[in-house]
Amino acid sequence: QVQLVESGGGLVQAGGSLRHSCAASGSIFSINAMGWYRQAPGKQRELVAAITSGGSTNYADSVKGRFTISRDNAKNTVYLQMNSLKPEDTAVYYCNASEVVPGLRYDYWGQGTQVTVSS
Repeated sequence: QVQLVESGGGLVQAGGSLRHSCAASGSIFSINAMGWYRQAPGKQRELVAAITSGGSTNYADSVKGRFTISRDNAKNTVYLQMNSLKPEDTAVYYCNASEVVPGLRYDYWGQGTQVTVSS
């Protein structure tokens, strides 16, 4: 089992910045990748950014050049720096950790934090 505790989020004006953090505990040795997803009202949850245990990153096209995902292995923590925020970035953001074994994938989720970007 993996436990994820998020912090960050909040209300910001368009063009502003916010930073999320997600601390993992438990069976962290089993984690292959961590990342952030978001879900806006009436929309499906979507991947925002992810980082593998090897440090490879992946971003949604809509956030490339504005968001940066990073990790501190010593603290078992992943960060999402969000710059140049837009109203369409408004959503609940969820930290995710995934464990992949042959034929199976296990997903663990944080509690979710609200990000609201005002125009």
